Amino acid sequence: MITRLLLPCLFAFSALVCRAQDYSSFTKTTQLLLGADAERIFNALASASKIPLVAEDSVAFLYKGDATSVIWVGDFNDWGGDRNFKNNGKKIPGTNIWMLKAAFPADARLDYKIVVDGSNWLLDPSNTNQQWSGVGGGSPNSELRMPRWQPDPITEPIPAIFHGRLVKDILMDSKVLGYQVTYSVYLPPNYRPSGTEVFPIIYVTDGYEYLHEELGNMTTILDNLIHLQKIKPVMAVFIDQREPINRSNNRRMQELAMNETYLNFVTSELIPKVEGEYDVSSDPHDRAIIGASLGGLTAAFFAFSKPEIFGMAGIQSPAFWFRPEIFTFCESPEKPPVKIYMTVGTVHDRMEGARKMKSILEKNTCTYQYQEVHQGHSWGNWRDLIDDMLIYFFGVN
Repeated sequence: MITRLLLPCLFAFSALVCRAQDYSSFTKTTQLLLGADAERIFNALASASKIPLVAEDSVAFLYKGDATSVIWVGDFNDWGGDRNFKNNGKKIPGTNIWMLKAAFPADARLDYKIVVDGSNWLLDPSNTNQQWSGVGGGSPNSELRMPRWQPDPITEPIPAIFHGRLVKDILMDSKVLGYQVTYSVYLPPNYRPSGTEVFPIIYVTDGYEYLHEELGNMTTILDNLIHLQKIKPVMAVFIDQREPINRSNNRRMQELAMNETYLNFVTSELIPKVEGEYDVSSDPHDRAIIGASLGGLTAAFFAFSKPEIFGMAGIQSPAFWFRPEIFTFCESPEKPPVKIYMTVGTVHDRMEGARKMKSILEKNTCTYQYQEVHQGHSWGNWRDLIDDMLIYFFGVN
């Protein structure tokens, strides 16, 4: 009977009802999981999609299965790199149920997996929420959604709207690089070659990932924002860092690490080719470079190297640690002003480097927007902020 009385209020957590009772119900439910009704409580929570169990800033991870050890790894412990986070689950006596309690910001969204017996990495079998992540196409992780985090509806297709056109996998031979490169071009719904109207444009590193529906899903976001008249119609070039004939070979570690040769390729070969084939503005104030992680490092490097070409830079979770000389490189206040949108997660997302760059931006001639979110180094983080970045760059006044 106690179980039946508790669960209705417990299941209201996701809607944040009965706020005064949140911690009380959470505490009582986790206590009941330690008693004779543990199996029943677990099954009721699983049936109601309430695993992990969350309330305000508290979470109880739960796993049911025969094992000698169960640990949870994810954004919250830098995928095992943070030894200070106690991630060992405790087996509930007399059951095969394991539990780990922790606390995170109430609006956090974090990727994780369960590791059974030291080597068996699993998606949480009781949690249907997943987020794809990882470079080069990714794979799914389970997703912890704390109570005050909400998915951004702009990432879901709006029914019955006009869609832009994607010209996929254009192959070009680069004399500068000495090898072939592929890229895709997004044309907004109202794009008609005329020679009289030119469009602003975004160059996107890690373009395959930004295009992927389970990762960046950026064409859907562009379609939605243009339809809602939140941004001007804009073109986008998605540069694929993968070798065309061997997609498993991702060249981003070389191309996106403050690579002067790659910068030369983009500015002297790719941009002229795109501008020769499409009605694109050549004004640097209409041209953005964006990227995440090493792509964020590259966006900063490109914009401060060639502000006369890139007037805007979208920098997501930048891997400034990989080339710390970027800080000195960006310090000059004498370069033409660049418009910057920089985002970073607060959970093992190299926030210190982003904050250091923010202090540099405060001192030079840039205009910038800076945003921190309670997430990790993940496409769930980056995808949800693409619309904010696009509106900052191309918003309709």
